[in-house]
Amino acid sequence: MKIIALPLAILLVSVSITTIPTQKVMAQDMSNGANNFYESKELTVQKVSFKSQYNMKVVGNLYTPKNLDKKTKSAAIIVGHPMGAVKEQSSNLYAQKLAERGFVTLSIDLSFWGESEGEPRNAVLPDVYAEDFSAAVDYLGSQSFIDKERIGVLGICGSGSFSISAAKIDPRMKAIATVSMYDMGGATRSGINNSQSLEQRKEMLAQAAEQRYAEFQGGKTKWLNYLPKKLPDGADPVSRDFHDFYRTERGEFVPKGIPPEQSQNRAQTQEVKFVNFYPFNDIETISPRPMLFIAGEKAHSLGFSQEAYELAGEPKELLIVPGATHVDLYDRVNVIPFDKLTEFFRANLK
Repeated sequence: MKIIALPLAILLVSVSITTIPTQKVMAQDMSNGANNFYESKELTVQKVSFKSQYNMKVVGNLYTPKNLDKKTKSAAIIVGHPMGAVKEQSSNLYAQKLAERGFVTLSIDLSFWGESEGEPRNAVLPDVYAEDFSAAVDYLGSQSFIDKERIGVLGICGSGSFSISAAKIDPRMKAIATVSMYDMGGATRSGINNSQSLEQRKEMLAQAAEQRYAEFQGGKTKWLNYLPKKLPDGADPVSRDFHDFYRTERGEFVPKGIPPEQSQNRAQTQEVKFVNFYPFNDIETISPRPMLFIAGEKAHSLGFSQEAYELAGEPKELLIVPGATHVDLYDRVNVIPFDKLTEFFRANLK
């Protein structure tokens, strides 16, 4: 068991604690190497697609080092994007940085998002999202230059919980890492840090149920406007953190066919489906496959990684990046611990 953290993060008995040198992280700017749309000159990128067991096409970017010897079998890593995002937001960056370190990587669009199939767009179906990761294993494990016994997964934000959900039932995923993980089930049921009461949850469900009548009878879809194009005055720090990435040139990417105001947002009747999603149930059964949880010290989502870490079986690690917010770990290359991710996957996909 290992926790890499500042002393304020988690206090457990008999653990090895290491610190990362503190780096100054500035919000609302392009500091610390923010480079979401990075394009590596060291890699070959290929657009690929494959079918899931739901007969839906999943689309991804396959990154291989230009000097890769395809006569030998390589380790591979599947990278999943943040909830509400697409592969062009954060996951392509991670996939390229890890491919530069010798891995074959596959950055995928989850079903209903980006270039992958699924109607209606931006739909919420976490079981289908988990299937996308297993379908990606099917694809990679069938390639002649991939060692099917050396495939890992990396989930960013919401994909952290979807990759855990997938790994619980798919032992072909040999090493599981998450960054800025969101438990989309817990966040929907109880809010961040249990800020939503049971009565508030019931009211949310009642409103969504009533909206179903309206839409069934021909009414328009009601979208939850989590991220308006223009940030309102007095917006909270978390909204500002997300807005600075998704609604600025730093990270904005609107898929073809999606109105800009709907990108990142979800329908009211869809969102409540996360209430039935419990990714941390039975997380200990992933053991003895290793797990690595990475989160920012100042991330509003830190508690999700802490909870998953405590529930997971051995071997496991929790790395808390000093000074980093949730979104800092999407694209700030001077803050993201790529060396730690490389070490983790090299050690566990050897």
